[in-house]
Amino acid sequence: MNSNFHPTAVISPEAQIGANVQVGPYCIINAGVTIGDNCKLHSHVVIDGPTHIGRENEFYPFSAIGGLTQDKKYKGEPTYCIIGDRNIFREYMTVHRGTGPEEKTVIGSDNLFLAYTHIAHNCMLGNSIIMSNCGTLAGHVVVEDKAIIGGLAAVHQFCRIGTMSIIGGCSKVVQDVPPYMMADGNPAEVRTINKVGLERNGFAEEKVKAIREAFKLVFKNREITTTKALDQMEQVLGHHEEVRHLIQFFRTSERGICR
Repeated sequence: MNSNFHPTAVISPEAQIGANVQVGPYCIINAGVTIGDNCKLHSHVVIDGPTHIGRENEFYPFSAIGGLTQDKKYKGEPTYCIIGDRNIFREYMTVHRGTGPEEKTVIGSDNLFLAYTHIAHNCMLGNSIIMSNCGTLAGHVVVEDKAIIGGLAAVHQFCRIGTMSIIGGCSKVVQDVPPYMMADGNPAEVRTINKVGLERNGFAEEKVKAIREAFKLVFKNREITTTKALDQMEQVLGHHEEVRHLIQFFRTSERGICR
């Protein structure tokens, strides 16, 4: 056995494991799993397949990756879990494969998932996301880049979480959270813009001001409809790429927006 594999680890001969992968005590890697170079499994990690994992990911004890969906509609069709590079999966974190023929759960790169977080079937996650302890995503949730989900927050199925938004701890999210916003409560409501997050991501004052004005137009102006507010936002602030993304997010929402 490879010197980087602990002798108590159980690794299927049908798994494909890259160079310099460390597999700790009592880990289980099943058939259909592909693990890229320089990944590290600390101990008691279980990875089921079909699951494709990129490079330099780190899995802490008792994380369970690529397990069967908990969706009762699942009938045994081939489904997948796809994970990018440099993600950290802390203790007892779970990720499930898709539901339905050839469907996928997809996680990007450079994400941090703290202990007991859960990513359900068919979720689509971008890059540089943080999920705090016990944060939970139901099936078919979309999370855009650099979003932060607070501890014990729960996101309803088919919701979308916009880029650089932040969800407060213990929140119940039942509608889409727009990009660049702070949402909190049960059910969650948009409170204001994520000013600190924007500044940490290098947004100039001009862009922060534009996003604040967009927030006021659509969330604070009760005298006009959302459609008219978005039209006005497009006319006045549409030269900002971030505002255009915010407008598109609103216009393509299927579950509605947290208000």
